[in-house]
Amino acid sequence: MIVDCGLYRDGHRTEGPEDFSDALAEARSSGNAFVWVGLHEPTEGEFDRVALEFALHALAVEDALKAHQRPKLEVYDDSLFVVLKPVTYEPDSDTVSSGEVMVFLGDSFVVTVRHGEGAPLKVVRDRLERDAELTRLGPTAVLYAVADAAVDHYLEVATELQTDLEELEAEVFSPQVGGSRHTASRIYTFKRQVLEFRRATGPLSVPATRLAGSGALGTDVPFVEAAARPFFRDVSDHLTRVNESVEGLDRLVSDILSAHLAQMSVRQNDDMRKISAWAAMAAVPTMIAGIYGMNFEHMPELHWMWSYPAVLLVMAVLEIGLHRLFKRRGWL
Repeated sequence: MIVDCGLYRDGHRTEGPEDFSDALAEARSSGNAFVWVGLHEPTEGEFDRVALEFALHALAVEDALKAHQRPKLEVYDDSLFVVLKPVTYEPDSDTVSSGEVMVFLGDSFVVTVRHGEGAPLKVVRDRLERDAELTRLGPTAVLYAVADAAVDHYLEVATELQTDLEELEAEVFSPQVGGSRHTASRIYTFKRQVLEFRRATGPLSVPATRLAGSGALGTDVPFVEAAARPFFRDVSDHLTRVNESVEGLDRLVSDILSAHLAQMSVRQNDDMRKISAWAAMAAVPTMIAGIYGMNFEHMPELHWMWSYPAVLLVMAVLEIGLHRLFKRRGWL
């Protein structure tokens, strides 16, 4: 559905026609205005009228309707199409979920399409309406504000994940719960959250570089004001920090998983040593009892009065000796 349709002139929102077709015509006739149409999970019928009026490319329209796109930037004849994936962090379940925001830029218009409940654009719209200097950049200002809000929230999510990782690390190396059977499951679940986060931040690097006008990919992008490049460079710098943080999280969680598996292996070896030590101690009296249980006729000890207590004494001495030996070597 259409959430909002605003007409902005000279950096300020002004009263305009309610119909976005008339608002677009008025914005183009004035020369220093643009229309911002915001939609949330529109149906195909709702979006067809918008696509027809703003002459949006059919492939971009298909991507905007189906969602589940990677972050990207595509240039068409009459518009620029940018896909962003805002992320949200649920502290109760320690999970990361992502939505999608598609931004169409063209001549005197910007159309935003949002999928998912996360990252509402009302905050972005309010911010722009309070900053007339930034809004004077036109549709480019909307693209910058949306990208800046998404990337700034990436930094917050990265901080939350870092805190979760520290807690997980403390659990893994805790002697009480480090060997818990649920620890490996928690590590794997955390790695899945990092992967979900990485899918949102990693592919955005190339579009951010192009918009910033820096590096090998930093060429002029149609429908983007050259004066906005410093703003996009700031977004690109923040995104680089996020990606570095995600890379570090991914490496650390892999190292923690390896350390946990190594700990489990060491504990299993300790258990096997203890079992082997007790089995060896049990084997000694079993062996002696087995020898005297063969019932051979010529066994001198069988007729000796002190044979029974002597055998018990030998068993006890051997058991004590083995126990002290294994204890000294850390097997018990």
